[in-house]
Amino acid sequence: MLWSLSHIVKIFIMKVFDCTTFFNENLMLDIRFNILDKFVDKFVITEALFSHSGVKKKLNFNINNYRDFKKKIIYVPVSNEPDDIIYDSEKNNIKIENNSNARQNAIKRIAYQRDKLKLGLEEADDEDYVFYSDNDEIPKYENINLEKNESKLVVFKQKLFYYKFNLLCDRIDWFGTKGCKKKNLKSFSWLREIKGKNYSKFRFDTFLSKNKYINVNIVNDGGWHFSQLKSPEDIKEKLISDEMHFEHKLSMNNMSNIEDMIKRKVINYDHKAKTTSYKYSKEFKLKTLSLDYMPLYIKNNLKKYSEWFDLDV
Repeated sequence: MLWSLSHIVKIFIMKVFDCTTFFNENLMLDIRFNILDKFVDKFVITEALFSHSGVKKKLNFNINNYRDFKKKIIYVPVSNEPDDIIYDSEKNNIKIENNSNARQNAIKRIAYQRDKLKLGLEEADDEDYVFYSDNDEIPKYENINLEKNESKLVVFKQKLFYYKFNLLCDRIDWFGTKGCKKKNLKSFSWLREIKGKNYSKFRFDTFLSKNKYINVNIVNDGGWHFSQLKSPEDIKEKLISDEMHFEHKLSMNNMSNIEDMIKRKVINYDHKAKTTSYKYSKEFKLKTLSLDYMPLYIKNNLKKYSEWFDLDV
């Protein structure tokens, strides 16, 4: 049988599907598109009509704001909540949102929204790569050769920044963007939970674990996690709406506190703490990095994003 040239090209050209969720992060999405455009064939985005805390919201994504990337964008709106949300049967199905289950409900909502990204993969072939990041996690795709990659899983180790592009939190390594070939994708929730570590083949627990693997390609210089790159008002809105909204309410991060922490270049969240009661018990100083560590697109657009830099270097 004779194959057409287009058929042959399709077989041998591997595509990259960059997938993320959206709330209202227009600044980060614009930056994401501009940095990743030359490495990505399709951007897949889901947005839900409910925040992670369960509050109904409008759909904020407008594809006309990103005309340069319009042909690459696959947008998947999510109009309902997951079926297994915990309700209070004695209060006319009002969602239970208390200390014992608020986090559980939030986890279900974000997992449900993430997993709906699969609806945007109809154009993907089995050998194409599918990556998931939160919106503010920008992978450094140029630091991996996917054509030569032999690992089933790819995890990007990223630098963690707060408030500004170059205010670094150096307490932890951030394993953000994760990916695999479409044929190996179980779900996006599964992909998100994969540990950023190559486990020994003698670790027998890996045979039973759903998130520990011995065949992971760790991209060490793997990009940037630009956390809370927002105005104080928008940071507060995100904190009370996101996956850990109940913890943030306990933290007493009001507007004046948020503004003060940004001014002093500190965070009050301990990523290493084991329990909620200790997560907000200390402050940690952020470090100002040189602009040399930034993505090329950002360095080339300093004037456009000038308010999002700490220039005390």
